[in-house]
Amino acid sequence: MKTPPRGDSGNLATSGHKTVLADKHLLTDQSAWSPGSLFIFGDTMNKAGIKLQLWLGYGLVTGLLLLIAALAIVSLAKQKHEFDQFVDGNHARAQMGNQLLHAIDARAIAARNLVLVTTEADRDKEKTAVLRAHAAVLASLQELEKLAIHPDASEGVRVQVQKIGSIEKQYGKVALTIVQLALDGDKDAATAMLVEQCRPLLAALAGAADEFDNAVKNESLQATRDADARYVTTRNSLILASVLTCLVSIAAGVLISRHTLKTLGSEPAVLKAAVARIADGDLRGQLEKDAFDTSSVLAAVDRMQYALISVVSSVRDNSLAVATAAAEISAGNNDLSQRTEQQASSLEETASSVEELATTLRQNAAHALRANKEAHAASDVASKGGQLVAEVADTMQSINTASQQIARITGVIDSIAFQTNILALNAAVEAARAGEQGRGFAVVAGEVRNLAQRSAAASKEIKALIDNSAERVRLDSELATKAGATMTEVVDSVRLVSGLIGEISDASQEQMLGIEHINRAITEIDDVTQQNAALVEQAAASASSLHQQADELVQVVEIFRITGNGATAG
Repeated sequence: MKTPPRGDSGNLATSGHKTVLADKHLLTDQSAWSPGSLFIFGDTMNKAGIKLQLWLGYGLVTGLLLLIAALAIVSLAKQKHEFDQFVDGNHARAQMGNQLLHAIDARAIAARNLVLVTTEADRDKEKTAVLRAHAAVLASLQELEKLAIHPDASEGVRVQVQKIGSIEKQYGKVALTIVQLALDGDKDAATAMLVEQCRPLLAALAGAADEFDNAVKNESLQATRDADARYVTTRNSLILASVLTCLVSIAAGVLISRHTLKTLGSEPAVLKAAVARIADGDLRGQLEKDAFDTSSVLAAVDRMQYALISVVSSVRDNSLAVATAAAEISAGNNDLSQRTEQQASSLEETASSVEELATTLRQNAAHALRANKEAHAASDVASKGGQLVAEVADTMQSINTASQQIARITGVIDSIAFQTNILALNAAVEAARAGEQGRGFAVVAGEVRNLAQRSAAASKEIKALIDNSAERVRLDSELATKAGATMTEVVDSVRLVSGLIGEISDASQEQMLGIEHINRAITEIDDVTQQNAALVEQAAASASSLHQQADELVQVVEIFRITGNGATAG
């Protein structure tokens, strides 16, 4: 199964021209790596760190190698594409042209044989061969015309295919007419047409086929020349890219090595030896470096050596002072610890005394509170007594009023008794006048008079008793009134005493709270004093440890050797 052709020879040449232009453009881009670009790259490398420099250097070389590989891959892909076009286009047209010529030859031979055969079987056989060959000619011509109209076919090929098609239209009609005459039995006419018309058309068709073959060959030669030109261009581009990659790799290596040496200030072995000597404590050596070098690692090591000499000298001089000060601090902390312990003991005694005072105040406050409650109770009782005295006074006043009413009633009874006595006396006088008839009435009047006299005497006695009772009630009422006033004064005094006791109780409560605050404050002071004592002990231990460490520091500093030739900071 054939794939459709892609492009013609004209476009193939154009494609080759574009490839050359693309390669020239690539060369132009590659030529952009001028010395100025290298200086810019060098400045960038100087500003970057060693790690970044290595990454940039290797990345640049890798990128150029990838660019060369991509260029080679693209070139191979283009060559493969052009070869596929050649196979699918030019080669396919050549094969189809050969197939068409073979079909035309087979049709011509079959037509000639059809004129020459004599038997019916041979005639049918040749007829079938003619029709089959004619169908093959039409199919091959149609396929060749399709191949000729593709863009990859040249104009010469299209012209020759059109010419072959035009001749075939004439030759096909003549061939079919000869076949029909032969089938009709008119061999003379068929032979005459075969000689007169068929042979010239067949010769013209053969000439057109030769021209078509030449055109196809010219296409192949042009494609070969274009491929050779592209090969040369690609080869030159790859050589130039490889040389450029080598130059850039060398330049990057030189720049990285120069910058690395400039950063280190010397060879790594020299720098390693200097650092090892300083690590061993030998600060007497002098580093060999450029006088203008102030930013390299070697210059930094030189400054470090000079700084170490100053530090070691200062530490050595100050270590003894630190040890002496630590001893004095330790002695002072011991004295402070003893005084702090004494203060803590005094605070404990003070706290005990304050606690006893607080207990006494709590008892006084409790007694004052109890007295306050009793005073309130006495005030309540006195108030109730005053109320009772007031009620007694009211009752005595009511009795006095009732006695006065009874006295008035006895006066009325006495008046009635007096009038009754007068009436009885009058009745006795009238009974005496009546004589014997009024004797019984006189007896009754005498009895009534006796009763009236007895009632008057009883009324006088009651009145005397009532007057005596009223006088006593009046005196008792006055006493009750005085007693009520006295009870009121007692209630007021009790309330005053209760208020004073309440104030005493409140003051005792406040004093108790104050003592409790003082007790807590003293307790906290005692705790703080205990903590201070512990801190003082820790400070004493720290001072002792500091003294010991200062001695050890003096011994450690002795490791460094700074006598003799000292290093300079440069």
